[in-house]
Amino acid sequence: MPINNNIADVLKVIQICDSNFPIGSFNHSYGMETYLRLKKVYNTETFREWLKVYLNEQFIFSDALAIRMLYEYLNNDDLESILDLDNRITVQTVAIETRNGGKLVASRMIKLFLDLYDFDLLKEYNTKIVNKEAFGHPAIVFGMLMYSLGFNLKEAIIYHMYSTVSTLISNAVRTIPLGQKDGQLLLKEFSEQFESLYDIVISLDDDYFGANSPGLELSQIKHEIMEFRLFMS
Repeated sequence: MPINNNIADVLKVIQICDSNFPIGSFNHSYGMETYLRLKKVYNTETFREWLKVYLNEQFIFSDALAIRMLYEYLNNDDLESILDLDNRITVQTVAIETRNGGKLVASRMIKLFLDLYDFDLLKEYNTKIVNKEAFGHPAIVFGMLMYSLGFNLKEAIIYHMYSTVSTLISNAVRTIPLGQKDGQLLLKEFSEQFESLYDIVISLDDDYFGANSPGLELSQIKHEIMEFRLFMS
């Protein structure tokens, strides 16, 4: 008996959203390590607060909104706007480590995705990156794969949220450190908020793209000059 298509689709997502998926995201804390060294993040409660701020005051205005815009451009076959989106989401990232980290993760993502799935859309984006016509960004790569696999916008945004949160929690478990049980409880807690965050994202005007919390942005900038670091960003 052939496997149910819905189950097969979910298994594809489970694979690419796994925090152990080898794209290098385990090397990046996106500014969390700065708060860790300043002893502002040091246990489950303080990490929960940091992650809440990251999701609500940076992620939804960058990665999540980028995927929403990407789907619109893909539906209109608007490559020029996609390249403009790639440029905007890259240059608006002020912290050089975060900006370079995003490009590095995107490069690894697209190479591995192309090994798994032979999609023309990914190939075309990769060609633009190789030819220096695009920078490459994880949200755009992820969105393109989800679109090519036939997932809708809501699924693409929420699965990307899950992948991001799962990885950040895994990073926190090994650095703060958090207990494995606390990590799983946090993952469940935040997963239950994803649909509400999605509702916010689809209601945003495009002018909100790039809005950011100054505290998060400064922590990402300061990470570059830390004397001792476990993460690249």
